[in-house]
This record gives sequence, structure tokens and C-alpha cells, in this order.
Amino acid sequence: MPSLKKSIASWVKTTEHRLIWEYRKATWRLRSLPDFIIIGAQKAGTTSLFRYLSQHSQLLPSFEKEVHFFDGGLNPNVDNYEKGAAWYRGHFPLRKNLNAHSKTFEASPLYIFNPLTPKRIFDLVPEVKIIALLRNPTERAISQYFREKRKGRESLPIIEALQEEEKRLESVDNNKDYKNKNFRYYTYKRRGLYKQQIERFLNYFPMHQILVLSSEKFFSEPENTLSQVFEFVGVDTGFKVKDLRPRAVGKNKRKVHTDVYQYLNDYFSPHNQALYKLLGKSYEW
Repeated sequence: MPSLKKSIASWVKTTEHRLIWEYRKATWRLRSLPDFIIIGAQKAGTTSLFRYLSQHSQLLPSFEKEVHFFDGGLNPNVDNYEKGAAWYRGHFPLRKNLNAHSKTFEASPLYIFNPLTPKRIFDLVPEVKIIALLRNPTERAISQYFREKRKGRESLPIIEALQEEEKRLESVDNNKDYKNKNFRYYTYKRRGLYKQQIERFLNYFPMHQILVLSSEKFFSEPENTLSQVFEFVGVDTGFKVKDLRPRAVGKNKRKVHTDVYQYLNDYFSPHNQALYKLLGKSYEW
């Protein structure tokens, strides 16, 4: 009986979600586009940031946190971008429910990493503001590795996975195949090359439309960071977020040998310095 009740509850929830989505798609012409987009990085706290911002009375989040429109989505056989702007608008609030102080947003952490997204975003919403949340790339890479292990997608020991990355990405680079599973799952080091990723956005957006945040400072000083975000997007900076529990925290991280840290720190050191020079500030990674 409990399993039957669970199945019925799941069916009801799925059906309700489908009906809501059908209504949203049908009313796309009446809906807004985002005022700002959180572009990543992966494993840097974007889920927590999205949940915190969603508590602000003037901020209206997308129907689902990760819309994955501009990067084409996670399904290798379906390209969300080809569904068009109408599909994208379906994720956002009705304009009649917004006022002069309301702002809408979404958060898809693959946006910062996919080379196709900056131009696509600019073509649809050139005035949109961009928020990038960056984590120490060494810690981010290790966190991603354990995520892939948890999901059953990584079989190699961590040092081998890091050393095999370039080989795994050869076909991706040759074919610019950004829907390839290797691009999504095995880019431990490449996702931490933040300078080139920020520069791709700077090719289309002026710096005053981009806010780059430190993941470490975000979690150590969440209220100060949120106040900075509120000011950047143009809402009440005095609003206090009540629930500041971290979201989507990995639970299977194991102790990592110092050689792995040394390998990653050496790899990222010149790239981090280049990022600091670009941004005019140091994160001391």
C-alpha cells in the first residue's frame, strides 16, 4: 500500500508539472525575459545563490533553476536552443505579475563553460546582467570528480582522470561537439580556466553588465555577498534572506592525496594569475 500511495503521489506531481508547463508554453507571448542570468561555475554554489535570491520579495526565479537554453541542454539528442525563444520565455513570469521593481532570473552553470552561449545570450537579451560565481579551481575540480564518481560516470582514479582529460576531449575540440558526454563530465581542469570563459562574455557584454563573485567569500559572508548582488541587479539591498542553508553540497568527497593538490595547483597557478590581472583583484587561490 505505501508503494502504491507513493506511485500515485508521483503521478499526480508529474501530471501537475506537465499541465503547468503546457500553460506556460501557451502563454509565452505574455511572459518576460530574464533581467539577469547566473552563468556558473559548476560546483561553485550556484544552487545556493539561486535559492537565496529566490527568497527576495522583488526577485522572481525561472520555473526551473537550470533552464539550459543557451547551452542546448543536457540531453545529447535534444537541442533546447533549437526550441526557440518562445520555449525559453515559458520559463519566466507573466509580465502582468511584475512591477517596476521586479527582476527575473535563471541559473544554468554550464553557460559560463559552453563557448556558444555568450553570443546566443547577447542575441536574445543584450541588456541582461551576468553573474559568475567562481570557486578555487583546484577544489572545484576535485568536487566535480567526486560528483561524477557518485553518479557512476567516472571509473578512473582521480589523478588518472585529471591526466587523461586532454585525451578525452580531443574529439570534442576537433568537432566542437559541446553536447558530447566527455565535455559535460570529464572537464575537471578546463572548467577552471576562468579567464578565457569570462573573456568570451566580454566579447559581447561590457564589464559593467558582469558581476564576478568569489564562491569562498559567498559562503563565508553570504549576507554581504547577497547585498552586493542586490545592488548589482537593482533591488532592495536591505532585504534579509532568512534561509541561508547551503544547497547541493556533495556528500561523497574522500580524502585526496597531496600529490593531486600539487598537480592541480601547479596547473592552475598561471591561469589564476591571468584571471586576477583581468579582473584587477586576487582571490588568493
